[in-house]
Amino acid sequence: MTTSVAPTHRAQSRRRPVGRFLRDLDRPADVFRSLGPNWYASIMGTGIVANAAAVLPVRVTGLRVFATVVWALTSALLVALTAAWAVHWNRHPEIARRHAHHPVMGHFWGAPAMALMTVGAGTLALGRDWIGLTAAVRIDAVLWTGGTLLGLVTCVWIPYLAMTEHEVGEDSAFGGWLMPVVPPMVSAATGAALVPHLAPGQERLTLLLACYAMFGISLFSSIVIITQVWSRLVHHKLGPAAMVPTLWIVLGPLGQSVTAANALGSVAHLALPEPYAAGAQVFGVVYGLPTWGFAMMWLALAAGLTVRTARHRLPFALTWWSFTFPVGTCVTGTCALALCLHSDAFDGAAVVLYVLLLAAWATVAVRTLRGSFLGTLFLAQAPPPAPAR
Repeated sequence: MTTSVAPTHRAQSRRRPVGRFLRDLDRPADVFRSLGPNWYASIMGTGIVANAAAVLPVRVTGLRVFATVVWALTSALLVALTAAWAVHWNRHPEIARRHAHHPVMGHFWGAPAMALMTVGAGTLALGRDWIGLTAAVRIDAVLWTGGTLLGLVTCVWIPYLAMTEHEVGEDSAFGGWLMPVVPPMVSAATGAALVPHLAPGQERLTLLLACYAMFGISLFSSIVIITQVWSRLVHHKLGPAAMVPTLWIVLGPLGQSVTAANALGSVAHLALPEPYAAGAQVFGVVYGLPTWGFAMMWLALAAGLTVRTARHRLPFALTWWSFTFPVGTCVTGTCALALCLHSDAFDGAAVVLYVLLLAAWATVAVRTLRGSFLGTLFLAQAPPPAPAR
């Protein structure tokens, strides 16, 4: 995720306040010329604040109202960002296509899919208070289907480009490589909530089996990539400071897989016969506990590496949204274990993690709003043309 100023505006930005950058554009719509799929991470990071609040094992006055308002804000942001993206695609199709062929930006094509499903899950969990259950289920079904299809495309398309076209060095692995392969795990976690709303029989069974299959797609792909990220850190150290926040993305497939395993286990009895239904519920705990432990270890490791980098300089970039959604998945995963095990320890851990999520979200959201107002985030340089094959 780049934050450098485009060459055509660099000299002008030195002579005048960046907040007046619109005067430097031929057309106001050109503000979106460098808009990339990484912007959808802000939708993910905001939406998970609402979704995690909805499953917290504590009852705090006003918490659900707060969560519902955040969900409504996220929904509006999704519509606005998608509209801006449509303008961008129409006016700068060559730049939009170039994002996919960029060795860094291309991986963030996984963000739009997860943004759709995050808003959809919030609609079913929180939006139903405003629009009713029937409308909420329909909206969630549409967003889940769109996000799932897009996610299944990105989990093959982007790795294919990395294997055949992207210039990848020995020190290139970073947390962003997980972005295109995590959407199927989000599909598995959020699809579980739709299972009870389908007709009994083959409809429920098909969705449940599809969710477990997508769980496997994302899990094994993530294990391969996390291993590569670990190896890069050991052999080549941290790399550019702006990319350090992406280390937190590793928490995404870990926390989301714990959430998915337990969510699917809780609805398995609606579609699977015994002993498979009971086995699915047991799997949620047997898989979830050790995975949660590794996630907490990685959280401590990522925090230490981030603090170490910040002591020197940690420039703001859209990569800072990596501090939000992945932590949010740890909240929902912890809540799932707390509910299943009736554990006070996990109740407390979920609250602590949610406070961390709120602090991260508030910090990143304020910095993003400021960067958007001043124009520094919109003036990011577009990715260079893809190398000739």
